[in-house]
Amino acid sequence: MIRFYAKDFITTREGLIFAVVSNGVEDGKVLCFLRYIKTGQRWNKADTDHANQFLAQNYPHYLYFSQQLDAHLHAVSIDSIYRHHQPRHRLSEIMNSSRHAMGAEYDCFQLCNQLQQHNVPLEQVGVTGSVLVSLQNDLSDIDLVIYDRKVFFQCQQAFKSMLHVGLLYPLRESDWVFSYQRRDCELSLTEYVWHETRKLNKVVFNGRKVDISLAQLNENSATTHFSKQGEAVVQATVMGDYYSYDSPSVYDIDHPDISSIISFTPTYTGQAVRGELIEAAGKLEQSSDGHVRLVVGSSREARGEYIKVIQHA
Repeated sequence: MIRFYAKDFITTREGLIFAVVSNGVEDGKVLCFLRYIKTGQRWNKADTDHANQFLAQNYPHYLYFSQQLDAHLHAVSIDSIYRHHQPRHRLSEIMNSSRHAMGAEYDCFQLCNQLQQHNVPLEQVGVTGSVLVSLQNDLSDIDLVIYDRKVFFQCQQAFKSMLHVGLLYPLRESDWVFSYQRRDCELSLTEYVWHETRKLNKVVFNGRKVDISLAQLNENSATTHFSKQGEAVVQATVMGDYYSYDSPSVYDIDHPDISSIISFTPTYTGQAVRGELIEAAGKLEQSSDGHVRLVVGSSREARGEYIKVIQHA
């Protein structure tokens, strides 16, 4: 049986490329978001607004309301998929090839060789983003996805060691500004950089930015339904951060009415640790069994929504 996981990509029969955003399927459809549109001979990356407008005008059947997530996103039926792009398969292809496309693909090969030398098992690592679908250019990042929590933390420690000996470098000021502008988040640049620099998930290798993210391989089997309850801004202490690097990120909090904060946007992955006082803005959701959570990231850009530390541990 074919399995679909967050960070995979799919190409439809019409030639549209979607990023998978949730493990498993819902009603025979893969939950995803349109990422690349071909115009003539040129591929263009689509932001949220452009993707929604393009589909509404041309392929409205890919617009979807998820009952499971109580959210508008995109979905592709399995029989409409022309190609399934899988990060681990793509990285294995790169590592086992005797020839590489110069640029991001070759840098990915070199970087992963170094990670192996720092005892990171590559069978739990894949490459996503533009390299996954072979649409990288001279400015492309390397987006690695890790499929095991222990290996993800091993990779962080490998980055730390490689930074120390000069195999990797911290992001430059211009890199942070570019990253901040791409994220289009609600934090100030100073707030964004402060939170990001302590995560050890962004570095520079051979002049190219590298990101790592954690993706778990469990299928979405939960049938809990969540209903929207309006917007809220809360302050609370983080009581649990075990799933803070997952997708979605989960922060258990000490709050009289809200049990957790859930983030669906990578900007707020690993944003806070246990014991820190945070402020978060998002949308309240209540589960069918009465639990209330605050969701940050109702769109990729998460406009008006954020998580930030106001008193660190």
